[in-house]
Amino acid sequence: MDLRPGAELETRPRLARLALAQPLRIRDFALLWTGATVSLLGDGIFIVAIAWQVYELSNVPTALSVVGLAWTAPLAVFLLAGGVVSDRVDRRLVMIAADVVRALAVATIAALSLTGHLELWHLVALAAVYGSGEAFFGPAFSAIVPQIVPRELLLEANSLDQFIRPFAMRLVGPALGGWLVASFGAGAAFVVDGASFLVSAVAVGLMAPRPLARAAERAPSVLAELREGLAFVRAHVWLWGTLLAAALTLLAYWGPVEVLVPYRIRNDMGGGADDFGYVLALGGVGSIVAALVLGQYGLPRRHVTVMYLTWVAGGFLVAGFGLAATLWQAMAVSFVQGGLFTAGLVIWGTLMHALVPTELLGRVTSLDWFVSTSLVPVSFALTGPLAAGLGAEATLVGGGVLVGLATLAFLFLPGMRDTERSDVLAGIRGRPAPTAE
Repeated sequence: MDLRPGAELETRPRLARLALAQPLRIRDFALLWTGATVSLLGDGIFIVAIAWQVYELSNVPTALSVVGLAWTAPLAVFLLAGGVVSDRVDRRLVMIAADVVRALAVATIAALSLTGHLELWHLVALAAVYGSGEAFFGPAFSAIVPQIVPRELLLEANSLDQFIRPFAMRLVGPALGGWLVASFGAGAAFVVDGASFLVSAVAVGLMAPRPLARAAERAPSVLAELREGLAFVRAHVWLWGTLLAAALTLLAYWGPVEVLVPYRIRNDMGGGADDFGYVLALGGVGSIVAALVLGQYGLPRRHVTVMYLTWVAGGFLVAGFGLAATLWQAMAVSFVQGGLFTAGLVIWGTLMHALVPTELLGRVTSLDWFVSTSLVPVSFALTGPLAAGLGAEATLVGGGVLVGLATLAFLFLPGMRDTERSDVLAGIRGRPAPTAE
C-alpha cells in the first residue's frame, strides 16, 4: 500500500462497502481521526470527572457553574485569534500546541487530586487554561479537513466526525470515566484524560505538512483578515442566522444541561458517577445511529429545514431532563436528543466544508464558535442562581422550552433556505456511496 501524502485514495474494498468509512482511505485523515478519537475519549472521561470532582468539593450547582464559566470564557476571548492563527500557520502545529497545553492543564489537576491538595480555585484556574487550548484547537481542526478530504467525500467525513465524536466522547468516554471515578477516584480519570492529548499530538505530528496556499499573499493585518471572514459570514443568511440562533439556544441549553443533569442524577435519583456516565453514553448511542444513517444515505434535499427541525426537537427535549424521575428516563431522553442534535450537526458541518472557501475556513470556523458560544459563559453564570431560586427541575424545563422556540424562529428568516433551491451542493447531496474500483 502506498502511504505517501499524495497517495490519497488507495483501494480498500472492505471500507468501500460503508460510505461513512470512505475518508479513512486517506492516510492523513486516518491519522487525524486516530488522534482525535483517543482525545475525544479523554474528553468524555473529563466531562464526568470534572462534574463529580466539583460536587465532591462543593455539592451546590453554583460551584460547577463557576468552573464552567472559567472553562468557556477563554473561548470568547481567544477564538477569533485562534481562527486567524489557523489561517496563517500550518494547522498541524496549532493543533499540536493546543494538545500540549491541555495535557499540562489536566495533568496538573490530576496531580493535585491524587495528592489530596485540590481546591475549587485550582479547578477554576486550570479550567481556564484548558479552555484556552480549545479555542485554538477547534478552528484548526475544522479548517484542516477540506485540505485533506476531496469535496465529494465531505458528507462522509462529517458523518464520520459525528459518528466517532459521540462514540468516543459521549459513549465510551463517559462510561469509562464513570467507572474510573467510581473505582479509583477522579484523579485517576484525569490521568487518563491528560495522556489522551499526548496521543493526539503524536498522531497529528505524523501527518504530512500542509502549508497554506495563500500564506504569501496574506492580508496586511490580523484585523483585516478578521474583517474578511466576517464579510463572508454576513453575506450568507444560512451562516449568520444559524450562528445567532446557536448563541441564543446555547444560552438556554448549555449551563442547565452541563450543571444540573449531573446534579439531579447525584441528588434526586441517587445515582453515582457511573450512572452519569451511562446517561451520557446513551446520548452517544443515539448520535452514532444518526451519523450512520446520514453518512450512508446522503444529505436531504431540504437540508436546512431538516437541520433546524432536528435541533428544535432536541431543544424541547432538554425539558425531559427536568421531568425525568428515574435514571432510565434520563437515559431515554439522552438517547433521542443525541440522535437529533447529531443529525443537524452532520448537515451543518457539510455546509461549512462545502460552501466556505478553504482559505477562509479557519476564520469562519472561529466566528462560528465565537458567536455560537459567546453566551455560554453567561449560561453557566445564570444556571446556579436560577437553580437556587427556581429549582433544578424548573430550570431545565424552562431552558428546554426556550431552546425549542428560539431555534424554530430562525428557520423562517428570509433567505435561510436558499441553498435548498440551488445547485451549490451538487456532487454531495443525495449521491450514491462511492465504490473502490
